[in-house]
Amino acid sequence: MTETDFTARVAAAEEALRDLFPATPLQLNEHLSKKYGARIFLKREDLTPVRSYKIRGAFNFMRKTMAAGSASSKFCCASAGNHAQGFAFACKHFGVKGRVFMPVTTPQQKIEKTRVFGGAAIEIELTGDFFDDCYAAAKTYSLAEGAEFVPPFDHEDIVEGQASVAREIREQLAGETLDLVVMPVGGGGLASGMTRFFAEEPGSPPAFKFVEPLGAPSLRTSLENGELTRMPQVDGFVDGAAVAQIGTIPFEALRRFRPDDVVLAPEGRLCNTMLEMLNLEGIVLEPAGALAIDALESLKDEVHGKTVVLVVSGGNFDFERLPDVKERALRFTGLKKYFILRLAQRPGALKDFLNLLGPDDDIARFEYLKKSARDFGSILLGIETRDPANFPALLARFEAGGIRYQDITEDQIVADLLI
Repeated sequence: MTETDFTARVAAAEEALRDLFPATPLQLNEHLSKKYGARIFLKREDLTPVRSYKIRGAFNFMRKTMAAGSASSKFCCASAGNHAQGFAFACKHFGVKGRVFMPVTTPQQKIEKTRVFGGAAIEIELTGDFFDDCYAAAKTYSLAEGAEFVPPFDHEDIVEGQASVAREIREQLAGETLDLVVMPVGGGGLASGMTRFFAEEPGSPPAFKFVEPLGAPSLRTSLENGELTRMPQVDGFVDGAAVAQIGTIPFEALRRFRPDDVVLAPEGRLCNTMLEMLNLEGIVLEPAGALAIDALESLKDEVHGKTVVLVVSGGNFDFERLPDVKERALRFTGLKKYFILRLAQRPGALKDFLNLLGPDDDIARFEYLKKSARDFGSILLGIETRDPANFPALLARFEAGGIRYQDITEDQIVADLLI
């Protein structure tokens, strides 16, 4: 297989995709460009019909399977998110039957959206509590029913389809110099396809940076170890990119990069980025969709004065998660903290405590943890303020007033139990 074969296959995939939707916009973002002193473009994959790039790989896999004369008219997949929705859309487009296996714990909103995109072409089966359970069920169904299993990322046809994002970027820039491409990484299908496409095109390829959630650093860990590594556990908050192990095929394509080429995005900072883009730009992003934008905080020195493309991978955000996003953002930026106080059980003790608060300090949570104490009561206290610099002064007043306290804001175990 020659190098030109891959770029030709990507071109064919992109051309076929035009039956579904036009090329997603590549937009110069004035806010980010001014903030970081660069020309920053957003590749808006959140504007596909299913609000993520995942439709590209699923469509290309099914298109090529059917073109090869597969005897099966059934397809199946395992997913609780964007891959399921892209798969469902493709099934409806091709007029084939598809079955989507989802964990029982999948939010109803995601189930309904998948059903809308697939209509009568698909069936949804809820099985198991975790992705691994529904993945195993989908593979079993594939073997028993002769259905084609459509993988989320670990297949050449999936990688090819995702690489069409890079081809669109090259066409949209129309020969303009591109210095850096920043893209999110979950299973690695998008990143491996895009880097391969740019590398095999004539001329010098741009530099690349990859972004993973801090709580799911599969690519970075694998690069550090020099081999494919499965994470023992991951933080599932960034559900679109929180994978325990990057795909085998994508890792082979990406193993030439250095661990330092992978930016790890703290989940709290990511939440702040999501709110910034929503409030200032009116762009609704899911956590994984905000990864590339969030990485600018870590790359601000590297992007200055350059032309940069950020891949905005998806916008399937459930607004029921908004309170959690706000909470995480406030804690990360230092505007909200949680404490356990030991407050004397005497008349006037609460009033004395309240007098210690500053004019910008607001009590967001106040709860007695042990109501039967005779001398001292334990209190869960949440405080929001307008400036993180207010907290040192407040704690100094606590100490001067003889109030014993423990800051549990960053104590994940205690916070998970109490907050």
